[in-house]
Amino acid sequence: MKDRDLTFTPATTLARLYRTRKVSPLEVVQAVLARIDALNPRLNAYVTIARESALEAARAATAALTRRGALPPLHGVPVSIKDLTETRGIRTTKGSRIFEHHVPDEDALIVQRLKAAGAIVVGKTNTPEFGAGGNTFNAVFGATRNPWNSALTCGGSSGGAAVALATGMGPLAQGSDLGGSLRTPAAFCGVVGFRTTPGLVPVYPRELAWDSLSVSGPMARTVADTALMLAVIAGADDRAPLSYDVDTREFLRAVRAPSVKGWRVAWTPDLPGVVPVDAEVARVAERATRIFKSLGARVETACPDFSEVNEIVLATRGLSMVALHADKLPRWRDQMQKGLVWNIEQGLRLTPEAIGRGEKLRTALWHRIRVFMETRDLLILPTVAVPPFPVEQPYPTEINGKPLENYTQW
Repeated sequence: MKDRDLTFTPATTLARLYRTRKVSPLEVVQAVLARIDALNPRLNAYVTIARESALEAARAATAALTRRGALPPLHGVPVSIKDLTETRGIRTTKGSRIFEHHVPDEDALIVQRLKAAGAIVVGKTNTPEFGAGGNTFNAVFGATRNPWNSALTCGGSSGGAAVALATGMGPLAQGSDLGGSLRTPAAFCGVVGFRTTPGLVPVYPRELAWDSLSVSGPMARTVADTALMLAVIAGADDRAPLSYDVDTREFLRAVRAPSVKGWRVAWTPDLPGVVPVDAEVARVAERATRIFKSLGARVETACPDFSEVNEIVLATRGLSMVALHADKLPRWRDQMQKGLVWNIEQGLRLTPEAIGRGEKLRTALWHRIRVFMETRDLLILPTVAVPPFPVEQPYPTEINGKPLENYTQW
């Protein structure tokens, strides 16, 4: 196969090709590294390339094909790891000058699981500082550019991961998501980013073990590849108190025979009165609902009441930012990203009453959604409120002519 064919071959297909000896893990990893060498200088998806360790693992995976016995599900499949996630022996900067030279001595749990399943880590992908931002740029490595138009943003915070996937610099990618960090880059780059239910994918090490806002999850070019990766990384671990057991085979079954016939689907082009959506985005999303109708789903226009969501986000996100990063301000403020400093300072201004009210509102919102979904199978809405904006902008400044005060409003 040609290198370009190899680099755009789905992980599910690679597994079959390896088992029939039609291609080797070494050939695939070499093709992916060549693709990175060709495209990364312009796009800046990868910030650290684990060339030697990836080639060594690929040679071992290729040799293993000659031996009898079952192979793990991701045997010889290249994967990228977001630069927030610890990787043993591979620099992990978190997009921050504070950790610019940090090299962990232990893999994060999700990396351990990927390696145990046979995946080969080819490098670390770019992120805004500590993952705080909807545009992937930082003071250590600069900006990551949209693969379809390099003048535009790729989104954030798993932007490097999304660009790597969209351009054939790897079939699988690990990312994370607090307020859209898996989903926004996927939407801007045309790939799949799946925000997992809190606890489905255990996170360790972690400073806030009880945090239900930030999750780790899979990214890929296809839903089937996303399911394959999720089946490897999901499931309980004693070190992650929110984690729980799950039959991971269900993810693979769901994509083998998908059907939405008879499903009750709600659709909304925006969150009425709360989050406006760019008119072009709304039109594109509405066209997508027609596909569900053509497949036999019953689609109605309806939306739960999200009227208090901005207050909820400011309270819950602000508290998290203070817990994770407020201690860095006295020494590092001048070297930290402005948006991150804003997040921390906004959190420091919260009163105990505001935090308590935010949690009460969050609970009430959860119950409104629970009741809404009792008579529906699915809620469809645009992934992100705007199309990609100029890469120099930290966040969009307006939607449909309405100015935005800060980046959490989109």
